[in-house]
Amino acid sequence: MTALTFAENTGDAIPLSLVTVAGLPTWKAATEDGIVAYAANAGFTARSGDVLVVRDAAGAVIYALVGLGTPKDRARSRFVLGGAREKLPEGTYRLAHTGGADVDEAALGWLLSGYRFGRYKSATPPKAALIAPEGVDAARIEALAAGEALTRDLINTPASDMGPEELEGAARTLAKEHGALCDVITGDALLDQNFPMIHTVGRASTRAPRLIDMRWGSAGPKLTLVGKGVCFDTGGLNLKPGGSMGLMK
Repeated sequence: MTALTFAENTGDAIPLSLVTVAGLPTWKAATEDGIVAYAANAGFTARSGDVLVVRDAAGAVIYALVGLGTPKDRARSRFVLGGAREKLPEGTYRLAHTGGADVDEAALGWLLSGYRFGRYKSATPPKAALIAPEGVDAARIEALAAGEALTRDLINTPASDMGPEELEGAARTLAKEHGALCDVITGDALLDQNFPMIHTVGRASTRAPRLIDMRWGSAGPKLTLVGKGVCFDTGGLNLKPGGSMGLMK
């Protein structure tokens, strides 16, 4: 199990409840008195992002609570459970009460919070793990998290190590992993195959521009995604005001 995948269900996971302010009475009615009293003594009111860890007399974690706040709070923020993951002690958790939360969103937020950029130095991921909640497509959620992590890795890699050639390498690796086809048109060949604008933008650099064409699947509806991949900065022509450059990364 990694920080970007769900934990195996071994049957001894720590119950974790998501509770809204409005749903606090419902949670209390469905939960054993000792846990409810512990939460009350600790002043838990289910404010958005609040985390309460319940321990037994020996100090072991036996329950955890995460507040989801009010409808207004939830309209303004996402992935509250992901933010709470950092505050939870080491252990494997299971969702015992969801409080009407979007469980898919909560599960994805949990996995996304496990991302660390570790290309140049080791990074410690959160030690709290979660069993895939009931009713979610765990494989799909894990795939979304893996795709997001790859994107973040590409973005976080500095331009000195992530030029057009390196981006091509990442695309070819991804294509190989998933059985896709990957063709690349590089440098002056872009002119020969009628892609003059890609050539124009990148020709000021010593690092040749390229068009990366990845194709996957042979059945079903055809879907084409077109992306503008800019390796910042590879010497292309800059037409933006200086003040706008801070947003480019």
